Amino acid sequence: MKIRFLAIAFVIFIYVAGAHAQGGDGKPDVKEQFAQLKQSMAENKARLQNYQWLETSEVSITGDTKKDEQKACHYGPDGKVVKTLLGPEAAPKEPPGGLKGKIVKKKMAEMKDYSSRLKGLISHYVPPDPEKLQASFQAGKANLNMSSAGGGSLTFSDYYKPGDKVTIGFDTTTKKLTNYDVNTYLDGTEDVVTLTNQFSTLPDATNYLQQTVLSSKSKQIEIKTSNSNYGPVNQ
Repeated sequence: MKIRFLAIAFVIFIYVAGAHAQGGDGKPDVKEQFAQLKQSMAENKARLQNYQWLETSEVSITGDTKKDEQKACHYGPDGKVVKTLLGPEAAPKEPPGGLKGKIVKKKMAEMKDYSSRLKGLISHYVPPDPEKLQASFQAGKANLNMSSAGGGSLTFSDYYKPGDKVTIGFDTTTKKLTNYDVNTYLDGTEDVVTLTNQFSTLPDATNYLQQTVLSSKSKQIEIKTSNSNYGPVNQ
């Protein structure tokens, strides 16, 4: 997720939280909050580039694991993540022959098409669009929830589709992102699609994406990606 998006989202959060806490009087200095957060997130990104980690991906359909792989990850000189597959790549299974094989091939083609459209849908949410967030906010469709412990979240309704929801969670004390969640649908409102992104913190206070889970309720598809085993590069 881009630093600019996180900065804008958090400034909106600070602004609304300040209004909520102060009854609409004396808003926080938005420009100052924006500048501080941009600097904080730029520093966080720089620290992340000194780490290597393990990415574990698992794809399951109707509860059965169809794909399970691990990749070693680190940032390259261009600032992009370099991923190296650990272990041999799983060979694709050949469908049986005859009528059964035709049915299997048809189902595989349908699932491939659905997965492609699912990927297209999620591309409208990740990375999030600051303009869509602002449009929802200005339309009065952004709801604030605060906790006494300093945590809080903003939920934006009708972000991309009517009835969808995007929720951004922050720790207002540490100014760190805690979660980014999406509740939407593909072909109809009954075809529910959810995306959860859970963030965590390393011992040196660096924020990182710990786990992502993409689920399609109607197709019973779940794609889970977890990041773990963080350590200094070349250790």
